[in-house]
Amino acid sequence: MSSQKKATVVSTSVATLLLIIKLLIGVASGSVAVLASAIDSLLDMLVSVLNFFAIKKSEENPDEEYHYGKGKVQAIAAVIEGTVITMSGIYIIYEALKKLTKGGETTMLAPSFLAMLLSIFITYGLVKYLLKIAKETHSLVIKADALHYQTDLWSNGAVLVALGLVWISGYDEIDAIIGLAIGLYIIYSAFEIIKEGIQILLDKALDGKIVASIGEILSKHPEITSYHWLRTRSDGTTNFVEFHMVLRPNMYLLEAHRIADEVEEKMMELDKKKRWIITPHFDPYDDEAVNEALLNGTSLVEQSPVKG
Repeated sequence: MSSQKKATVVSTSVATLLLIIKLLIGVASGSVAVLASAIDSLLDMLVSVLNFFAIKKSEENPDEEYHYGKGKVQAIAAVIEGTVITMSGIYIIYEALKKLTKGGETTMLAPSFLAMLLSIFITYGLVKYLLKIAKETHSLVIKADALHYQTDLWSNGAVLVALGLVWISGYDEIDAIIGLAIGLYIIYSAFEIIKEGIQILLDKALDGKIVASIGEILSKHPEITSYHWLRTRSDGTTNFVEFHMVLRPNMYLLEAHRIADEVEEKMMELDKKKRWIITPHFDPYDDEAVNEALLNGTSLVEQSPVKG
């Protein structure tokens, strides 16, 4: 089992444990904040199960139907996870507003406080583990999971504060107000997860610094006259690069292949933790203008966003 799959199994197990603890205490005490945290743990568990199957599918090798593999499954899972997080935030806001308008009493403050304190310690350990795996694998799904549990840390801390203030002051409205704040924060945290997943699905270019470094590699090679039509994208686990490089017209194919190997090797050094699929095109002269004319006339060729 890969480290990514193990991470999802661990996060699912932790979420299940936290769900049981929070749900029992939340229902018994009537605390909106604790119940909201329990609902969040339920969604954590479901999302972690989804992530396991997403990673399993994304790790499948390319086949006759999917020539580039299924790496974008992770981006789809990240968008789903972000949407689920948003929905949980909306539900928490609903429960908080209901308690503010209709009222309600928070009981069993001491057990609730201890349950949330235990939850914080367990979640902190899980976040450290997930961040370690995300750094090692560059997995968008694990990164999203780590971010999700980081928001749980903050929300659990807020629940502790709410319970403490209710305990001291006796005002149950504090529990609802902090529950409302937790819901808003959860929705805010989901935005980046959804955004990054959508960017991958829309084939956003690689990071600007990496694209600039790729251009520099091509520009500085002594046997490459110029380059054009540099295009990049990522599916979350693999970086894809395409470009046209202009070489001497009388160059042997063997030499051109050697040059391509040299620049590809340097490009792969830019991010050793990801797979690379690099597709060079050899030109005997700069035909970018010709291709642009074809584009304007027949739309047979796409225009490159980066010029050399």
